[in-house]
Amino acid sequence: PATPLRLEPDWPAGLPEGGRHGFAPADRDRLDAALPALAEHVRAALPEGGGRLLVLGTEELMYAPLRLAEAVETRAPQWDVRFSTTTRSPVLAVDDPGYAIRTALTFPAHDDPADGPGPRYTYNVAGAGFDAILLVTDAAGDTPALHAPGGLLDTLAGHTPHLLYAALPHHAPRVPRPRTAPEDTLLPAPLRGPAFSSYPAEDVGWLLQDLSDTPLEAPTEEREEAIQSGGAHYAESLPVEYQPTPAYQRLYHEALEASAARVATAVGTVTETVLAERSPRPVLVSLARAGTPVGVLMRRWARERHGIDVPHYAVSIVRGRGIDANALRWLAAHHDPRDVVFVDGWTGKGAITRELAEAVRDFPGFDPEIAVLADPGSCVRTYGTREDFLIPSACLNSTVSGLISRTVLRADLVGPHDFHGAKFYRELAGADVSNAFVDTIAARFAEVAETVGRRVKELAGSDRAPTWEGWRAVERLSEEYGINDVNLVKPGVGETTRVLLRRVPWRIVARRGAGADLDHIRLLAEQRGVPVEETDDLPYTCVGLIHPRYTRGATGADGKAVHLA
Repeated sequence: PATPLRLEPDWPAGLPEGGRHGFAPADRDRLDAALPALAEHVRAALPEGGGRLLVLGTEELMYAPLRLAEAVETRAPQWDVRFSTTTRSPVLAVDDPGYAIRTALTFPAHDDPADGPGPRYTYNVAGAGFDAILLVTDAAGDTPALHAPGGLLDTLAGHTPHLLYAALPHHAPRVPRPRTAPEDTLLPAPLRGPAFSSYPAEDVGWLLQDLSDTPLEAPTEEREEAIQSGGAHYAESLPVEYQPTPAYQRLYHEALEASAARVATAVGTVTETVLAERSPRPVLVSLARAGTPVGVLMRRWARERHGIDVPHYAVSIVRGRGIDANALRWLAAHHDPRDVVFVDGWTGKGAITRELAEAVRDFPGFDPEIAVLADPGSCVRTYGTREDFLIPSACLNSTVSGLISRTVLRADLVGPHDFHGAKFYRELAGADVSNAFVDTIAARFAEVAETVGRRVKELAGSDRAPTWEGWRAVERLSEEYGINDVNLVKPGVGETTRVLLRRVPWRIVARRGAGADLDHIRLLAEQRGVPVEETDDLPYTCVGLIHPRYTRGATGADGKAVHLA
């Protein structure tokens, strides 16, 4: 099936897309003037060589698509251009040479009609041998139902090798949304690279304040003692950035090469699910910083596979403190909250999932459902996979996340009208692999596209309700190992990696026969003097246990763990 490519024609501002609210002679003159450029935009998107092209309007939206079809025919004479439109009127199709309606395709309504959902039809498309189809709809028809499995785009994709679509904007002025709070206008613009982060400016806007010149790092052992004693919250300081050994760097690059297609498949699957079920024009909001490389990749997939330029921002969320409320206010002031999709790398036991659900209750319109690459804990509905596998970005810290630190929330640094803070580690530029990571994964998008299409359809028809299986496993491990604190149990490959890089690890519990996904875990565990215990009864590939009842005496002079009797 064809992969739909979204076109963004430069439709004149204020020009009606149809005659629903009147189409005056002056409007016709403006359309006449705009048609050559609109047709050229379509021609440039068509494949070389020409062939049969169908321009398909949607129900009453006929005049503008028909005029566009005429202009394309003039602009691209190598194409035999035909025009038709969808309809809500059922007609009996008879495959007979003397009959006008030879074939019929049926799909659900996608424009939220006032009389409720129902079937819609398009005729003489199946079997007509169109080399390309251009679907033209309007803003009211550009809904998740249009993009859903079995929807109009999905239906057309099976009947042409090249499928393009465009949504003409509504000409009526939009009613301004009320601001969440008057201080929204005082919040600063997002930080962007290269001034803040090594990502290109268009890849992500950071709704953070720059604390790069503030000393915040503390030795791991001191931080752990302060956190467990209740003397400090983990977000009030930063761990010293782990500098990987040559052996660990080799493992990272080997893991990236081995898992690139697997990660690309998960990226494509979660992005297509978001476009089909959440919003055809989403605003991605990644949870800094593990979610940010994923947000960059999802944005890249949407652009390369659909031609959609998706906004992407990164915000701070802190366990026990909630999400950055000022960041939500900024988002509500600049975007429709209904389009916001929160993004993270993976789920562990689901603590952040629950934290986010609680945090957005006071902000109407935001959907707390997180989209993740991997959901081994079965905590969310929108995911790329539920396998617990190594996402290579979990192997490193800032050097795979745009050189940005973990986020910081401390009362003397973050005021009531400030964004949470973070640091930009410019001095680590020589070790930065952030953009190389994205490029390596994105290079596999084309080869996994067919697999992604199958998986998205499978997921659409499956029961994806969270079971919270991971949370129950964490509670069991906490009790079995005498920890009695689920916050010290970090499940999954990503979370276990974090334990070894940032905290004082005690034990690693691994599923027997986990294989290469744990090579970097075994190396880090060896470096930290942490035992790896294997078990058969684990829903995750591995689980990291933070040292309970921690004091600085829990590590010896060499920094390695001392084990409790």
